[in-house]
Amino acid sequence: MKKRKLTVLLAAVLTSVTMAACESTSVPEAGAETEAAAVQETETAEETTGGAKEETTAASGEAKEETTAASGEASGEDDKAKADHVAELIDAIYVQERNDDTDDQCREAKEAWDALTDEQKEMVEGEHADPDYFGRDTGDASKDDPLNADDIGENELLVVSFGTSFNNSRAEDIGGIEKYLAEEFPDWSVRRAFTAQTIINHIQARDEEKIDNVEQALERAVENKVKHLVVQPTHLMHGAEYDELCDILADYEDMFESVTVAEPLLGEVGKDADTVNEDKESVAEAITEEAVKTAGFKDIKDAEKDGTAFVFMGHGTSHTAKVTYSQMQAQMEKLGYANVFIGTVEGEPEDTACEAVIEKIKDAGYRKVILRPLMVVAGDHANNDMAGDEDDSWKSMFLASEAFDSVDTQIAGLGSIKEVQEVYAAHSGAAIKASQKSAGTKRTTEEVTALEDGEYDAKFTTDSSMFHVNEANADLGKLTVEDGRMTIHVSLASKNIVKLFPGLAKDAEKAGSKILEPTTDEVTYSDGTKEEVYGFDIPVEELDQEFDLALLGAKGKWYDHKVKVTLA
Repeated sequence: MKKRKLTVLLAAVLTSVTMAACESTSVPEAGAETEAAAVQETETAEETTGGAKEETTAASGEAKEETTAASGEASGEDDKAKADHVAELIDAIYVQERNDDTDDQCREAKEAWDALTDEQKEMVEGEHADPDYFGRDTGDASKDDPLNADDIGENELLVVSFGTSFNNSRAEDIGGIEKYLAEEFPDWSVRRAFTAQTIINHIQARDEEKIDNVEQALERAVENKVKHLVVQPTHLMHGAEYDELCDILADYEDMFESVTVAEPLLGEVGKDADTVNEDKESVAEAITEEAVKTAGFKDIKDAEKDGTAFVFMGHGTSHTAKVTYSQMQAQMEKLGYANVFIGTVEGEPEDTACEAVIEKIKDAGYRKVILRPLMVVAGDHANNDMAGDEDDSWKSMFLASEAFDSVDTQIAGLGSIKEVQEVYAAHSGAAIKASQKSAGTKRTTEEVTALEDGEYDAKFTTDSSMFHVNEANADLGKLTVEDGRMTIHVSLASKNIVKLFPGLAKDAEKAGSKILEPTTDEVTYSDGTKEEVYGFDIPVEELDQEFDLALLGAKGKWYDHKVKVTLA
C-alpha cells in the first residue's frame, strides 16, 4: 500500500517536473507574442481614445461655434429690434399735429434712445428717423430762449417762425430777430411761436426745451388777457405758411381788441417778375454785403473781377408767391450785382433749380462759386441740401458739373444780419401803428356828387391782414358811382370769407339783416396762373372814413371788422 503510494507520488513529481520543463522551454516565445499583443492593444486603445478625444474636441468646438453664431444672431436680432423700436417712437412724434400724448411720446423716445448702445444707435432707421435725430450736435440749446413766459401784459408782439432744430441757428437767427424787436419796442412783450410741430417735437424730445405752436401761443395770450396782438411772421413772403397763419388767427380775432399781422420780410409780392420794392432792395444789399465780407472781398465788384459768383439758395414754393424769387433776381440785377444768382431747393420757379443756376453761371463765365442760404435760419436745408456731402446736395452737384475751380459754402441764416432785423422792425412798427385806430378824414356822399356816374379805382383797406383785396389786384377795388350812391366791388384772397354784413357781427343774424352774398371772381397772378376767389359788392356811405363790416368765415362764425374806401 505504501509502495503504491510512493510510486504514485513519484509519478506525480515526475509529471510535474516534465510539465515544468515543457513550460520553461516555451516561455520566451510566448512572452514576446504576449508583449507585442499587449503593445498593439495599448496602441490601438490609445488610437481609439485619441480619436475619440479628437472627435469629442471637434464636436465640442463645432457646438461652441454654432452656439456663438446662434447667440450672435440672436443678439443682432435683439439689437435691430431695439433700434427699430426707437425709430417707431421717433416717427410717432414726427407729425404736424400736437395731441394729448405728445409730451409723453417725446420723453419716451429720448429715454429709449439713451438706453441704446452706440452700435444700436447707428441702426436706427425709419420713415423719418435716423441716428442724427438725437445724435447730431447742433449746438447748445441752453443758449436759446423759448419766450413762452406768462405775465405778458396788454400788448403782445408775437414772432412766428417756421422754426429750426439746429440750436445755434435758432438762438442766433430767430433769437436775434426776437431780441432786436424787444429792444425796439419795449412797451410790447415779445413772445415766440413756431408753425412746424415736427420741429417743436424734435427740440422738446432731444433738448427738453418747450416751444409754443401758434395755437398754444394764442391761448397763452388769451389767458394773460392780452388786448392788442401784433403778429410778426419771419417768413420771407406771402406764401402758404403766411396764409395758414392768417387762417389760424381768424379763429381768435374776437378774443382781442385788435389783431394785426405785419408784413413778411420781403413785403408785398407784386404784379410780375420784375416788380421790386424797398424791402427786397434792403435785403438784397444786406445779404450780398454780408456774403462778400465773409468771403474776404472788398466789395461785390472785387469778387466779380476774381471770377467769383454768389448763389443764394431759398426754399422754393408752388404757391403763387414763388414769383418773389424771380423778383429777388431782378433786384440783384437792378443793383448791378451781375455775379449774384437766386436758386431754390424745390426748383420753383423752374429757372431757380440747381441745374438751371449751374448753367447760368457757366454761361456767365464764373469759375468760382460760393453758396449761401436765402433763408432766415441755417438749418436742415442749409446744412444738408446746400452744403451736405450727399450726391444730391447743391455743393455736390456744382462739383460734379466739373465747370468750376472751387465751390465753397457759407452756412449762415439771414436772421443774424442787423440790416435784416431792421426790416422786420420796420414791419412790426407799421403794424403796431396800424393797430391803433385812426380818425381819418370824413368825406360824405354829398361831397362826391361832383363825381360823374361811372367806375373808379379805389383802395379798400381793412383792420386785418387776413381780410384784404387779392394781391393780384394790388389792394384796389372798383368803385361804382350811380345817382349819388357808391358801391365798391372787391375780389378777396380766397373763398374763406363766405358772407359780409354792413354793420356789427351781433346784428348779422337778426331777422331782416341785409347779408351780402359772394360772387365768384377769377383773378390772374403775375406768373400767369389763375384762381377763382370770392368777391363782394359793398355799399359805401362815406369815403376816407372807417365803417363796420362784419364777415362770416368758412367755419360759420361772424367777426367784426373796420374797413375804409379811398379813391386811388
